Amino acid sequence: MAKKKINHYSGIGGQAVLEGVMMRNKDIYAVAVRKEDGDIAVEVDHYLGKAESLGLSHIPFIRGVFVFWDSLVLGMKALNFSASLFGEEDISKAKDPIAAESKEKIASAITTVIAFALAIGIFMVLPYYLSSLFSGYIRNNSAMVLLEGLLRIAIFIVYVLLISCMKDIRRLFRYHGAEHKCINCLERGKPLTLENVRESTRLHKRCGSSFLLFVMFVSIILFFFIRVQSIPLRILIRIALIPVIAGISYEIIRLAGRSNNIILRILSAPGLLLQMLTTKEPDDEMIEVGMKSVEAVFDWKEFLSDSFGYKFEDEEDLAQ
Repeated sequence: MAKKKINHYSGIGGQAVLEGVMMRNKDIYAVAVRKEDGDIAVEVDHYLGKAESLGLSHIPFIRGVFVFWDSLVLGMKALNFSASLFGEEDISKAKDPIAAESKEKIASAITTVIAFALAIGIFMVLPYYLSSLFSGYIRNNSAMVLLEGLLRIAIFIVYVLLISCMKDIRRLFRYHGAEHKCINCLERGKPLTLENVRESTRLHKRCGSSFLLFVMFVSIILFFFIRVQSIPLRILIRIALIPVIAGISYEIIRLAGRSNNIILRILSAPGLLLQMLTTKEPDDEMIEVGMKSVEAVFDWKEFLSDSFGYKFEDEEDLAQ
């Protein structure tokens, strides 16, 4: 039985992958994937982030830049593993596994660069271009920055709505919901059982979707201070400020995930609303995959015992 029922930061996080969930706890991560034959494959490995390896994990605003980059790198690695279970990309079956792995790393790097370039074009350059079309009607620089920010948010929401029409993306969003439900279940002091996870909310304040929304809000504030006339220079400064924006946004979402005061709840509300689009309710099989991923990297019984006072004496305690 638990002594108290309050949210408690667990330190675990993750993301949805193709037919699965990746969970990370410090420098250990696991990718659990439901294979075509119905079995769940789990890969556990170590990943030391750049912030930790460079000794920058305790420096506010700086660490967020590296955490953002690590999330992209590890996310692509997890996606590649899940994809390898559903096609002919399985390196272990290749005639030359070393060459196949090398090609996969090169392809992954190219894909990451292209995706990053497209994201900058769509969510940084395009909103600026569209807002500039109104420059003949709006003479106030602050109003133009606000319009640009609103267009950026609108483009992002439309983008999410469009990709959610794809069948594979809808399933990805359901696994995203399973990931959140597993974490919320534990952080609210409940044993990791199918029933408890099923009843947990799919919305979480530390979600990457919320992070991206914070990025957009922070960018509006910072862009107020760009007062250059050259259009190419304006765009260049916006791109150069991405690490700064990411660092600030990370500190906000990190604080929001560890605190429950009224101000942070208000700041987190838009991100939670956005998660109504980026997460969907999972089925029991998806939840089971999420649970497998958690159990591979996290001793949740010890966590509930230390944080909530649970004492697991028999199997009946799991149902409480």
